[in-house]
Amino acid sequence: MDFTPSPFLEPGQRTRVGSLAIVSLARDDFDAIRLEKSSGAVDGYAEGAVLNTRFGSFPHSTLLDIPWGSQVRASAVDTGSRGRKRRLETTDDDTPTVSQDESRPTPAKKATVASSGFIYILRPSPELWTSSLPHRTQVVYTPDYSYILQRIRARPGTRIIEAGAGSGSFSHASARAVYNGYPKSKTDIKGKVFSFEFNEDRFHKMTEEIESHSLTEIVQIQHRDVYRDGFMVEGKSPNATAVFLDLPAPWKALQHLSRRSGSSPLDPKQSVHICTFSPCIEQVSRTVTELRTLGWTDVDMVEISQKRLNVTRERVGVNLPNERGNSQTPADVLEAVTKLRKVNKQNKQFQKAQIAQNNGTTVDAMVVDSSAPASAPARASDGQEKITSDEDNDKPWMQGRLIHRSESDLKTHTSYLVFAVLPPEWTEEDEEKALAKWPCGRESKIIGNVDKQARKKEKREQLESRSKKRKGKDESLSSQTKKHKMNNDTQAESESAPATE
Repeated sequence: MDFTPSPFLEPGQRTRVGSLAIVSLARDDFDAIRLEKSSGAVDGYAEGAVLNTRFGSFPHSTLLDIPWGSQVRASAVDTGSRGRKRRLETTDDDTPTVSQDESRPTPAKKATVASSGFIYILRPSPELWTSSLPHRTQVVYTPDYSYILQRIRARPGTRIIEAGAGSGSFSHASARAVYNGYPKSKTDIKGKVFSFEFNEDRFHKMTEEIESHSLTEIVQIQHRDVYRDGFMVEGKSPNATAVFLDLPAPWKALQHLSRRSGSSPLDPKQSVHICTFSPCIEQVSRTVTELRTLGWTDVDMVEISQKRLNVTRERVGVNLPNERGNSQTPADVLEAVTKLRKVNKQNKQFQKAQIAQNNGTTVDAMVVDSSAPASAPARASDGQEKITSDEDNDKPWMQGRLIHRSESDLKTHTSYLVFAVLPPEWTEEDEEKALAKWPCGRESKIIGNVDKQARKKEKREQLESRSKKRKGKDESLSSQTKKHKMNNDTQAESESAPATE
């Protein structure tokens, strides 16, 4: 079975025709486009298909066959008939007719680089798709779904049930998490996401996106009311080990996620991890009650709060120009004292000038508002003159100290995540295997199977053996001591014998 690799899973090294790409316009501004190759003018543009942004126009021909992450300069496009004022001829049906210029096929013109403007072309990923997708419902953002996938043990080869596809943010993230290759045949079981959506319009739009992103073999979406019809796929069990419910009333769907019924969508041999996504605490309370009733264990609730840290470089000094990244405050005490002395000196000179003006006299060589010359070297925090090199001037992003500031507001979705685990059912076969490995009632040397007299006898024997060992050690130590003493006496006698002679 041959499949077109998905740009989310196997994007390749370079952009290609028909591939999805994410355009980075600013830090938090992304746009998803599908790259096209034009053989002629498109929509009045002589260069073919063109992406228009506030940073300029970018023909698709400049975005093709380049490495992902490349910076692309804007182009000065030839708008052709689009740039001229059109004269629309209206028919009896009030439909505009096509002008002669647009009806004539012309070859695409080569794009020329504009004087300013650029974008970055990025390969698609679930994180970027979440930031650029069309919002049809509430979106599960990156901080939430990354934590959810970790808690429900999603890994390559996992089979996940998702109820409430919505805008498809979690579907794309879970597809990447469970991907371990495309199935080579119908019997080849790989990681897969079984997604269910109740709204018909969202179901059709989600189906189009999955097909256009080449994820049909990884994500299988169905239009269904899971409250009533459950989670079986074509009458068969998906054998899921992870479940994510983004539903208004998740407790109504939990009855279909049980092994007590005849047919279950869950894996019968492994523990199943579940997560429900609910914005209200009342929903959480009813969900937790139903989970415990159906035998789910380890139930807990989590709320995710995200805070971004902005890391920048800051230059501090009272003599710095009022530019972005400069803080016009004293860098240290010495610089503050120097600034105060300078201000006091200017004040005294200004007062002298006022007194001289009132008396009708002039003050020679009086500088009222003098400032430091432009060529004066800056003074570092240690009091020494700081001489900047040409290399430092060429790298303004390397100047100043490295600082970080956190955002004042927490930007995340306010919902509660409820997690639980359903252990596998204990069958008679499991009971027999456990009895064979750990025989119950046939153990030896267990207090319950030995009477009181036998335990006393066993204890007495242990004490006697210990006393015998202790006596044996004492006897060996005493014999060694006697032997050592005899050796010392013999040595002393041999040393005293020559002295008497």
